[in-house]
Amino acid sequence: MKSLFSSPLKIIFCKSCVMSNQRPASIPEFAHVKNRKNSNYLNIDAKTGFCDACLANKKKDLIDWKAREKKLLILLEKHRGKYGEYDCIVPGSGGKDSAYAAHILKYKYGMNPLTVTWPPILYTDYGYKNFKNWIEIGGFDNITYKPNGRVQKLLTKLSIKNLLHPFQTFILGQKNIAPKIAKKFNIPLVFYGESEAEYGNPIAENKKSLRDSSYYMEKNINKIKLSGVPIKYLMKKYNLNIKEFYPFLPLDYREVKNFNLEVHYLGYYLRWKPQEMFYYAVKNTGFKPRPFRTQGTYSKYNSIDDKIDDLHYYTTYIKFGLGRASYDASQEIRNNDITREEGLSLVKKYDGEFPDKYIKDVLEFLEINNNEFINLVNKFRSPHIWKKHKNIWRLRHNVNKDGLDD
Repeated sequence: MKSLFSSPLKIIFCKSCVMSNQRPASIPEFAHVKNRKNSNYLNIDAKTGFCDACLANKKKDLIDWKAREKKLLILLEKHRGKYGEYDCIVPGSGGKDSAYAAHILKYKYGMNPLTVTWPPILYTDYGYKNFKNWIEIGGFDNITYKPNGRVQKLLTKLSIKNLLHPFQTFILGQKNIAPKIAKKFNIPLVFYGESEAEYGNPIAENKKSLRDSSYYMEKNINKIKLSGVPIKYLMKKYNLNIKEFYPFLPLDYREVKNFNLEVHYLGYYLRWKPQEMFYYAVKNTGFKPRPFRTQGTYSKYNSIDDKIDDLHYYTTYIKFGLGRASYDASQEIRNNDITREEGLSLVKKYDGEFPDKYIKDVLEFLEINNNEFINLVNKFRSPHIWKKHKNIWRLRHNVNKDGLDD
């Protein structure tokens, strides 16, 4: 038995939510997924049986949120009005989290954020309308950075072929473009919304990491892999210049020698609850959920901007045995919006649902045919997660304990 992605061979599910130790932690997306070590996966505490994300969430009740807000006020005052027209950067697409972050910083705390958008690869109608409402109803200045379409398409296609990771290029751009715009405009304060500790990232709540720009910079760009292959190979194979990869890469240390970039999560200072962010965005920025359930889950308002979103979560189900319903239910269990029993039922009903609504558009855009895609999917089924039974692929273990080997 082996693991294709170096995830733990023994599959363990959290006793609090419905997530397992197969979930990759949030590490730089340019890392080749097959080189990950076990430490880069969600940890399940041996004593409690709870995952890091649930343990971090339970600590929220012990946090003095008024004291955290005072820290936020000190931080804001340090930067307020210091850099000309804008005093902070808020990256986002107009989804519930970025809508909340930008709006509350501007209208409650008196900041003047510049919003920065790395647009979806294939906008949904609903995602584009929410983006426009964010800017027009919410009232924000915005820079939208659209990368070289030819290069983005190539990298996305190679990400699927080499990593079965259709969302890598979007994640790279979303993560890296804000610090670059901050550098361009000399605004060394960037606010992301939800703290990554919400999902079990072990570095997110560390004070140093909240301000340490090394997470967003790189000392040796040439050592980075994109789409699972070295940049030098991509340049030679496809006759591309290093500059054409610039939007997808982190800042080079040499660019920011005298630029003291600060990157913060607003969710570290203000208690973050996704459903409340959703209601806030609806009320203040005209955010609207889709009128239908997202395939693979039960919700209508999470990650609805990009047609590739649904495919991305389907591929996480293939690679790690965790579909979109597992992610959504785990988050809502942690926030006491649903019980674990309800989460188990939702996972059983929706996890792994094939995203056929947009799959034709996505595969046509990437010039991948159906048979090629099916072969890719089966290639990335890890033997310790999947087993073929009566010519049907089934999970060996699942959170409902009715997998083939449970």
